[in-house]
Amino acid sequence: MTTFVLVHGAYQGAWIWKPVAQRLRAAGHEVHVPTLEGCAERRGALRAGITVATHAEEVAQLLFYEDLTDVALVGTSSGGMVVCKAAELARPRIGRLTFVDALALLPGERLADIVNRPAGDTTALSTVPTRADAESRMFADLDPSLRAWALERYTPHPIAALEAPMVATNFWEQRWTASVIRCRRARNPPEAHQRRTAEQLKAPYAELDTGHYPMLSEPEALTRMLV
Repeated sequence: MTTFVLVHGAYQGAWIWKPVAQRLRAAGHEVHVPTLEGCAERRGALRAGITVATHAEEVAQLLFYEDLTDVALVGTSSGGMVVCKAAELARPRIGRLTFVDALALLPGERLADIVNRPAGDTTALSTVPTRADAESRMFADLDPSLRAWALERYTPHPIAALEAPMVATNFWEQRWTASVIRCRRARNPPEAHQRRTAEQLKAPYAELDTGHYPMLSEPEALTRMLV
């Protein structure tokens, strides 16, 4: 049995991992799927000061208070940044890391240095793609019923956790057991970025022939790769 902690990305919450979490639990694994502050069902807690560092601290505290060890920590999309910092904060509790079509920025890098995306709806506290962009780009490769389900659930993301420079971390100076899974049909994060992550971590690199949300479009295949 493996203990998995699945970390979502921007505009998401724990809901994005539901098909994979169900499969992992059915196979006997322990699975924790936190929704980060200011996201999804916690969107009412949106405030100034939510950053990658505060999200990472949440994950690290989850590992501590749940007494989790030898954890398989998995991050997708911008959740990759959270995983990098959370792994540093909770180093003795980490068994392995998996980056699923994920951003893994170096300290000081910005999302805009890596990713090109259309302008969304932005406030002082949050940013979110327009409904049209979400439907035609983000969730375009999902079946219509699944796309409608996802469109009902995506929410604005705390802006500093997405657009501020990556926080200081010594993550990249440490040795990790890690793997990188890229989704071929996704425009972002770019292939070069994900190959850089694998090279920096000396990690196995694999690909899935699907879009940016393989936990929805290919849950069986992704679950097998995680296990």
